Amino acid sequence: MSLDKATVARIAALARIRVPEDELERLAKELSNILGWIEQLDAVDTENVPPMSQSTDQKLRWREDAVTDGGIPEKVLANAPAARDGYFTVPKVIE
Repeated sequence: MSLDKATVARIAALARIRVPEDELERLAKELSNILGWIEQLDAVDTENVPPMSQSTDQKLRWREDAVTDGGIPEKVLANAPAARDGYFTVPKVIE
């Protein structure tokens, strides 16, 4: 697939990217090359290839599922705009 300057300008406008007029031709060539690589990948037969998330087998390390306060409640509460008795305080909302 080949892109021209007008198509690249339209794509840039849709993406809200400002591209100077003198760079449109170079960008059109680069995007056309990228689309050419994608077309080559589309030609590869992947019918009998199982899906995978990564190329190496890895096992997840299990850890105990325990709720903790992180051990640093003072540091956490230091980020709060207001705190009282070890908890964040927020304005009361009544409708």
